[in-house]
Amino acid sequence: MLACGLVSSAAAVVPYRLVPACHEPVAVPVLDTRQQAVVDHPGGPLLVLAGPGTGKTTTLVEAVADRVGRGLSPEQVLVLTFSRKAADELRERIAGRLGRTLSEPAAYTFHAFCSALVGVYGDGVPRLLSGPERLVRIRDLLAGDAAGQGSTRWPADLLPCLTTRGFAEELADLLDRLRERALGPDDLRVLARREGRDDWRAAADFFDEYSQVLRGREIDYAELVAEALRLLETDLAVLAAVRDRYRAYFVDEYQDTDPAQERMLQLLAGDGRDLVVVGDPDQSIYRFRGADVSCLLDFPSRFPGRGAPAPVLTLGVSRRAGPTLLAASRSVAQGLPAPGLPVVTLRGHRAIEAASETTDGTVRVAVFGTIADEAVAIADLLRRAHLGQLEPGPPAGRPEMTQPALAWSQMAVLVRSGVRSIPVLRRALVAAGVPVAVAGDELPIARDPAVAPLLLLLRGADDIASLSPANVLELLGSPLVGAGPAQIRRLGRALRTVERAAAADRRGADPQPAQAYPAPAVDLIAQAVRQPLRLAGLAADATSGARRLVTLIDAARDALRQHRSAELALWEVWVRSGRPTRLAAAARAGGQAGRAADRDLDAVVALFDAVGRFEESRPQTGVGLLLTELDAQEIPPAGRAGPPAGTLAVEGVRLLTAHRAKGLEWDLVVVAGVQDGEWPDLRRRGSLLGADRFGRDGIEPPLPAAALLVDERRLFYVAVSRARRHLFVTAVQSADDAGPRPSRFLEELGFDVPAPAPAPDRLLSVRSLAGRLRRATVDPDATEGLRTAAADVLARLAAPDH
Repeated sequence: MLACGLVSSAAAVVPYRLVPACHEPVAVPVLDTRQQAVVDHPGGPLLVLAGPGTGKTTTLVEAVADRVGRGLSPEQVLVLTFSRKAADELRERIAGRLGRTLSEPAAYTFHAFCSALVGVYGDGVPRLLSGPERLVRIRDLLAGDAAGQGSTRWPADLLPCLTTRGFAEELADLLDRLRERALGPDDLRVLARREGRDDWRAAADFFDEYSQVLRGREIDYAELVAEALRLLETDLAVLAAVRDRYRAYFVDEYQDTDPAQERMLQLLAGDGRDLVVVGDPDQSIYRFRGADVSCLLDFPSRFPGRGAPAPVLTLGVSRRAGPTLLAASRSVAQGLPAPGLPVVTLRGHRAIEAASETTDGTVRVAVFGTIADEAVAIADLLRRAHLGQLEPGPPAGRPEMTQPALAWSQMAVLVRSGVRSIPVLRRALVAAGVPVAVAGDELPIARDPAVAPLLLLLRGADDIASLSPANVLELLGSPLVGAGPAQIRRLGRALRTVERAAAADRRGADPQPAQAYPAPAVDLIAQAVRQPLRLAGLAADATSGARRLVTLIDAARDALRQHRSAELALWEVWVRSGRPTRLAAAARAGGQAGRAADRDLDAVVALFDAVGRFEESRPQTGVGLLLTELDAQEIPPAGRAGPPAGTLAVEGVRLLTAHRAKGLEWDLVVVAGVQDGEWPDLRRRGSLLGADRFGRDGIEPPLPAAALLVDERRLFYVAVSRARRHLFVTAVQSADDAGPRPSRFLEELGFDVPAPAPAPDRLLSVRSLAGRLRRATVDPDATEGLRTAAADVLARLAAPDH
């Protein structure tokens, strides 16, 4: 944004020069009366309730422009939000609206603002740990505690849990909740004595141990916010400097605020300054991250202006959804509580009307007999929408539908659980010819299909005995080696022949029947890879894949011995495999294969980044610890998401969880797998250490099932409110009484739940057409003319220029 382009210069030494940014004139949007009331707010605290699609971002941008028009400089306005994507969008739109380049970001995430604060006024920001890295540090310390080498003594009944990933995650959540509520180890010890909880006493000791290990070298996100708060609370000069710098504050997605962030705002603007917060209590879906919706619900009383509660305004015109879509989302919202808000205010917030220019949409609920049928039906739906035919072919005499075709990037499939649902749906959609865009941040690095073989091979180079027979088969069939099933079977047969001959020589001429058969072929293949001499003398067509695998393992092993660097070892494997050349060629060719190649290349780049960061922070620690850390990263690292979701930059149907869909929208949205037991998922989180009991005002009773149900309903509401034109909600109803059943949420959409329907038998895809044509060519009941015509079409489809 520093310049519109590079302009040639007459100077020979400097062929290019930067010119000032030239912003295209931005048309001033036409605001409705409620939006204009927010913009015209004279100052002081203000709560704005904004439902999905009601133009809150536009309102925020116009309010910032209004403050600048009143005499403030852009640098005196602080805008805070909760995701980097949202901050980037706000920054671009504010700069465009003001028609100028800003000297610094006009919008921050809370964590980015805290990092800047600590960097300017503190002793500098230590290395910031990602979520997965922080979890690995905790697991390392717990492993020491379990071995009796740490300083924390855990209760005996918890000792078996210390080495589990689940316990480390619960402990990480507990530490976050404590710091969000300004509680330290000593506070936790007091609570442990009062509540009679030995696990909290041990957790307090662990808190001290963890802080000592990280002190001065590394910092996690919760501690970053806590450190910024300490600066503001203990150094009046810092607080005065920040207050003097910013004269107006705007906060987006305020329902996602936690108590620590609320305290920061109270320090900066709690004395009646110009503070506008925007949020929606019905979209508060991050309780598991410490968000507290009461920060929004109680805002008027906690940020009073001139001795009275802060005023509340609502935005009530949807520019996203038409009347039908709004009716469905309003039906779900009616079951959501919002304690503390006046009834009149709540009704005004939820009484959203469609803008006059918004076209009506469609809502459909579909139930299928199996998960496979559901996946096939979703694939068929997406293909038809892409071709402009959302309904199956019209009956005879009825004209074709004239619906506009949707680009792949204008559609999304949302699920409750990424781990359970995304791999299944991804395979089904790709098999049906639907390009899929799954952000890298949906999967941990080690689980990415493009990365897993590299890590598995690295493990074998470090310790060949660690490769199981199944691991060896996985590597042989991976793109790194490329041995097909037929070649692997030939290798197994050849090795079994040699093994039988050797066994016969050992047993003599009269073998015992019980000893007549050698080891399974898969075991023999694994032994041959571990001991390559077993491949000597065998036919090249059977052993070429195994020899390639042995060569790659040897190359990685040599790099580890010479350089003691996992990054260099991975690079040797990557280059020698020939995969970079093949992926680059596929990426240049474009199409669906090109998009898949781009995604695989992005994943491999992310792997090398992760390995490089690990070796910089922990040099000479060996491959074993690196692989343990990557395997332990159950949550994906930031920075792998690729292009912004929901935009034309992503050339594929976006497949993601409902949590990650918040703030996004598409023309067509499929909410899949709305099953009882999965959505709502009423399993308690964090129940062992009781992290969820630390409320804003002290220790609270465990969350009841009713509270968990509210959280799940809010998440469902977020999912169904992402659609601009078409919403499809799907579930499975098994014929077996013990099988899956549709969720109660389906009925809350205001539609009858239909009986299970079969999956479409004819997909609008080349693969499906080819299958039907092949069946026709061998169908004994088909006429000769039909068989000939089918064979002719198959030949044309197979032609190189097709």
